[in-house]
Amino acid sequence: MALSRSARHRTRLLALATAVAAACTVAAAPGASPGAPGAGDPYFPNLGNGGFDALHYDLGVRYAPDTDRLDGRTTITARATQHLGSFDLDLQQLDVSSVRVDGAKARFTRSGDELTVTPRSPLRKGARFTVRVDYGGVPEPLGGPIVFGSKYGWMKTPDGVFVACEPNAASTWFPSSDHPGDKATYDIRIDAPKGLTGVSNGRLVASYEKHGRSYAHWRESRPMATYLATATIGKFDVRTGTTPGGIPVYVASDPTLPTGGVDFYQVTSEATDYWSKVFGPYPFETTGAIVDDMPDAEFSLETQSKPVYSAVRSESTIVHELAHQWFGDSVSVADWHHIWLNEGFATYAQWLWSEHKGKATAHDSFLKAYAARPADSDFWKVRVGDPQRDTMFASAVYQRGAMTLQALRERIGDKAFFELLPAWTEQHRYGNASTEQFIALAERISGQQLDDLFDTWLFTDSRPALP
Repeated sequence: MALSRSARHRTRLLALATAVAAACTVAAAPGASPGAPGAGDPYFPNLGNGGFDALHYDLGVRYAPDTDRLDGRTTITARATQHLGSFDLDLQQLDVSSVRVDGAKARFTRSGDELTVTPRSPLRKGARFTVRVDYGGVPEPLGGPIVFGSKYGWMKTPDGVFVACEPNAASTWFPSSDHPGDKATYDIRIDAPKGLTGVSNGRLVASYEKHGRSYAHWRESRPMATYLATATIGKFDVRTGTTPGGIPVYVASDPTLPTGGVDFYQVTSEATDYWSKVFGPYPFETTGAIVDDMPDAEFSLETQSKPVYSAVRSESTIVHELAHQWFGDSVSVADWHHIWLNEGFATYAQWLWSEHKGKATAHDSFLKAYAARPADSDFWKVRVGDPQRDTMFASAVYQRGAMTLQALRERIGDKAFFELLPAWTEQHRYGNASTEQFIALAERISGQQLDDLFDTWLFTDSRPALP
């Protein structure tokens, strides 16, 4: 077919523009390569993802309790940390219908719990981008030895769902970089049948009912690890207000559930204010609690800003989960083998609370815990500084972790010890940290060399002698 002179001119211009665009694409991401399928955690090598840093999640979930079906749309804003030809997200079980990167359809494949996304054009290192995933299905909770043999994740209740995901179950309900080393801010929008309330992290931006549905939009504006996100849905009595110190409180309680005489609102308010004096300023916009009927979850969890409580309900549990807002939520572990920095500190907070209330001193609690476990107990065989994946929530991680802190307190004295705790939470606020960094800070503040103490209490497999 012959072309006119003007048509040939337009064709040459089009060819030139195409060549320039192609050259720009290559220049935009020279040497683009796939992002790693995991963050390299020694306990969960495929959790998290390489090649990008998640900055913000916009989660939209629609839930049908009658069928337990979840339909979701997650939009992640991220920054490429290398020239990316493709990247992975963590997503378990659910079916993906569409993926878009910066608004353009992207190719995707599934292999186990990995969703591999190939953008239409490679992504330049340092570039911000969005990835939107549409998906759906029936989420299944996880189980096994890790969390006390209990189910965890997305768990059906008589009137909705209880969502508690530590350590690796956030990806059972939304695609993510599911590792605490990749924290982000969140908007979480919950769509449920009328009469149910969707409760999540942070502050409530909006809620309303329309066309037989209940809608709630929550915003967590402080960085949060994926496992701390929740979208718990059910029939709740809600009480709101502020602590005496002025921090907003939101407590949602299942009205059919006996609380054992514990006033969640009062204890949450009091403990939040007290820990703010001991551990440093409260790190989040709101405090609160979600109290739900989920006996299959044999634990409660420090979901950010509003811990979720299931079969475990007591004043001591509340102060433990609220201490996690500093130790675990604001200051998160660099890798999961540092888990004692979460659980040892929150357990020690229970001992401090008892001391604060004029009951047993922390020293007395330490001696009681020590005496309850003879030298030949398997308890002492767990090296809590690196407890291994299947025993990362063993009682030793909690109790021996707390013993370590009391041994430290008695070595360096109260003045240095109670300077150390808020210094730790300030230094790593909204970030991640390791055991080695805690030891270094303790040595700097105390002016003492402490390797022997931490080696003895964290890394030996025998019962230490009392200090």
